[in-house]
Amino acid sequence: MTRTFDKTKLPSRHVSVGPERAPHRSYYYAMGLGPADIAKPFVGVATAWNEAAPCNITLHRQAQAVKRGVNAAGGMPREFTTITVTDGIAMGHAGMKSSLVSRDLIADSVELTMRGHCYDALVGLAGCDKSLPGLMMAMIRLNVPSVFIYGGSIMPGRFQGKDVTVVDVFEAVGKYSAGTMDLKTLIDLESVACPSAGSCGGQFTANTMACVSEAIGLALPGSAGAPAPYESRDQFCELSGKVVMDLIASQLRPRDIVTRKALENAAVVVAASGGSTNAALHLPAMAHEAGIDFDLHEVAKIFKRTPYIASMKPGGKYVAKDMYDVGGVPVLMKALLDGGFLHGDCITVTGKTIAENLKDVVVPEGQDVIVPTSRAITKTGGVVGLRGNLAPQGAIVKVAGLKHTKFEGVARVFDSEEECFAAVQARKYKAGDVLIIRYEGPRGGPGMREMLSTTAAIYGQGMGEQVALITDGRFSGGTRGICIGHVGPEAAVGGPIALLNDGDRIKIDADEGILTVDVSDVELAKRRAVWKPRLTDFRSGALWRYVQTVGDAEKGAVTHPGARAESHVYGDI
Repeated sequence: MTRTFDKTKLPSRHVSVGPERAPHRSYYYAMGLGPADIAKPFVGVATAWNEAAPCNITLHRQAQAVKRGVNAAGGMPREFTTITVTDGIAMGHAGMKSSLVSRDLIADSVELTMRGHCYDALVGLAGCDKSLPGLMMAMIRLNVPSVFIYGGSIMPGRFQGKDVTVVDVFEAVGKYSAGTMDLKTLIDLESVACPSAGSCGGQFTANTMACVSEAIGLALPGSAGAPAPYESRDQFCELSGKVVMDLIASQLRPRDIVTRKALENAAVVVAASGGSTNAALHLPAMAHEAGIDFDLHEVAKIFKRTPYIASMKPGGKYVAKDMYDVGGVPVLMKALLDGGFLHGDCITVTGKTIAENLKDVVVPEGQDVIVPTSRAITKTGGVVGLRGNLAPQGAIVKVAGLKHTKFEGVARVFDSEEECFAAVQARKYKAGDVLIIRYEGPRGGPGMREMLSTTAAIYGQGMGEQVALITDGRFSGGTRGICIGHVGPEAAVGGPIALLNDGDRIKIDADEGILTVDVSDVELAKRRAVWKPRLTDFRSGALWRYVQTVGDAEKGAVTHPGARAESHVYGDI
């Protein structure tokens, strides 16, 4: 390719242009580059590859396809990796405290790598849950031309004539503890539930945020859909490498793309697909990187007015491959655009608007994976926000697939997930209980753990809609049942959830967006007067450092002041 770029206007000039950069160029010669290579724009190709789980195992291969695309379009790719904490492995024990912390560490490590080496653009590849928002946050923060690419979902397992995912295995643990599944069946299920590379197959956090990457405009249309083993993933990766070079030429950058309206589009797609409640944490964090106010309450307003139209697990019937088979995220977005629920004028990495990208997309007839908004599964989105005297800063609940959206019961209070899980395993709870898991927020956990092991066990025991669960922690995208998370203020700072006692009466109304406890303000004040903060077991290291800087879940649990406090942007150096 004969395309040339003026490097004197790009960040990489600081490591490659002029006599004073001779020492820097000597390093590039050591790696086999020549003068013509060094004269090209340097494109960071960041992956969250590791061998922790199937979510990330294909990312190294896919990065090579991205590099081919960059090379073909006149750039010089520079591959590097960041960490991933894979939630499926971290779930159900103290390892989950590392999960949300990893999102911000991913963003920070990508920022530092890009800054330290003065790369001109970024292509980011992610698999497991937190690596998707982490990489997109880094793109917005750096504001260099960027393209996001998802590693792809896992193929569905097949068991007893039905498609299954890892969440079925988590729920099977509950069935086993309840005596409704024997050990052999459990082992047979675990052996076939995850048959390939790729991220969890339902509309859990990874696939939810993959949909967000297209809806917000940072990923190529259709790139989120193909399962990880499909060769078409490599084609999208190669095209992403070529497209990022077009973005360098045009200087179309993430903050041109991630606008307030683009964030609204992303929230609409989450709600319409019954996506993960974690999106209500990650979208505000992404907005924070752009200097846009878009907190939990703004997200919840959009969730409330958006119809639920994609029947995806865990609330619906289908897995990610099924959505891909009917046309993927573009079909979902076209249905929403036709119904008047998307801003079609938002620009994307293609250089075209959402409406232009979707111009020739048709919502296919004869399928019920994605239906038109006129035939919505429910009129309200699959995720809704709650507020009340138990959650002044708000809370979030997934209602997709719920038979009942109102619940009243008495509190059973636990000060950790382990305490609650032990009680559930021993079936020491009853219908009508509202299980409270507190001191699991961003500061109190620390790290705001997901509660999938506990919620799946409850569902597996057949009690999914006979009890409720409320926490200042989080839930997996795979959680179902009356499960309310992100309660704020969290217990660690003396929020109302810290003041609850066994027997307090709790009211949940997802239709009206209400979460209250039947305790007077006077009584809560008395309890607050004798409440004392709790120390965690993490007095040093990364988790201690996280506690010192992390903010409220309401604002995305962010760890730095964000774009509003910037005195410079990396992309402009």
